[in-house]
Amino acid sequence: MDDFLLKFYPNVYAHKKSSKDDNYCKYNDQVFQLFSSSLYLAALLATFLASVISKKFGRRTTMLFAGMFFICGTVLGTAAQNLAMLIAGRAFLGCGLGFANQAIPVYLSEIAPPSMRGGMNILFVVYTTVGILSGNIVNYLAAKLHPWGWRLSLGMAGIPAVLLTIFSLIIVESPSSLIERGRDEEAKEVLQRIRGTSEVSGEFGELVGSCRKAQEIGNGGWKPFRKLFCERKHRGEMVVACSMPFFQQVAGNDAIMFYGTFLFKLAGFGDQAALYSAIIIGVCSFLSCSASSLFVDKLGRRPLLLFGSSLMASALVIVGSIFAAKLTGDVRKLPSTYSVTEVVMVCVFVVGFGISVGPLAWLIPSEILSQEVRSAGQSVTVFVNMFFKSIIAQTFLSMLCGFKFGIFFFFAGWSIVMAIFTLLLLPETKHVPLSRMDIVWQNHWFWKRIM
Repeated sequence: MDDFLLKFYPNVYAHKKSSKDDNYCKYNDQVFQLFSSSLYLAALLATFLASVISKKFGRRTTMLFAGMFFICGTVLGTAAQNLAMLIAGRAFLGCGLGFANQAIPVYLSEIAPPSMRGGMNILFVVYTTVGILSGNIVNYLAAKLHPWGWRLSLGMAGIPAVLLTIFSLIIVESPSSLIERGRDEEAKEVLQRIRGTSEVSGEFGELVGSCRKAQEIGNGGWKPFRKLFCERKHRGEMVVACSMPFFQQVAGNDAIMFYGTFLFKLAGFGDQAALYSAIIIGVCSFLSCSASSLFVDKLGRRPLLLFGSSLMASALVIVGSIFAAKLTGDVRKLPSTYSVTEVVMVCVFVVGFGISVGPLAWLIPSEILSQEVRSAGQSVTVFVNMFFKSIIAQTFLSMLCGFKFGIFFFFAGWSIVMAIFTLLLLPETKHVPLSRMDIVWQNHWFWKRIM
């Protein structure tokens, strides 16, 4: 928003308005990129504290802290009078992000029955897409309110922040977390409640056995992190916990999301490009994530990842080719054939991402980690996710200016690497109970040699 840039980033505003700059370099400013990267830098640091709190006090408490951090960040950002106050607000939001992403995927995996675990966990990402769509529509409307529309845009984050805080006090704790903290009877009552039956002795016995085994080995403090990185039996878990969030960040989603409005302007949507971009991309993302939640427990994780990576790579190559051929100088509109192709390919990419690595990068680590390192492993997953997200947030606009259309081919290459990793090194976890997850490693052609 121009009012936002004028107040906090006047140099970027002047750069944006300069007719001499090309389409790739309008926002190339390191301080401006810090607005995004500060969110993820704070998240990657906060996730390790979140792991300790989750282990000692439970998933609910971790989510409560997340909601409180979100509220503080929203207040600071909305009331910001200078850049330091604005970045501080982003840092608090980042802490909330670190706490929420550490606790919520694990919580969903722990309360869901094995036959529904994939679908339930992906609801985390499905409703994230609803939030993104809502946020984009708020941005579109707030941009028309001068000069304070940006404050409304940032302030609206307070609504989900308050809801998260309230409902973290209402929901039940996960049975695994309760057993982990020696509250077995309460855990059994919760398990009976969420399963809707009193006949839970088999599942409860497996959960108790898994937790007791982890406690006998010793899993307090920072020991789970040492186990995850140093013990051979956890080597596969460590690789997957680091690889999945890495692939999510280098898949190219940020390139499409950042350039969404511009891509639709090139396609001839004019002043309504921001709205059409928000709605079309948001709806495609929601529908694809919803489809993933429906099919992940029927088809499995690996087929969805392979299908999604092929869609993403193909779409990025075609969009990059259009940019290379037609986006020269100060072009503002593409020929009709290219416009239609470009919009279709944007939708294809969003569908590919939403059905595969978008949600599965959160699901797979949360379920494939064994009980003794689950909380620590999820923190590593969040750390890697936020680390590479912060790098991309801090460098993407500069990379765009330097690589130009090559940025799309760069991300397409990583989609191909992800497909190879999935084929060779990623075990299938469909319908495998959490307490028996070691079976998938023992039966895998490569990892059984390591374990």
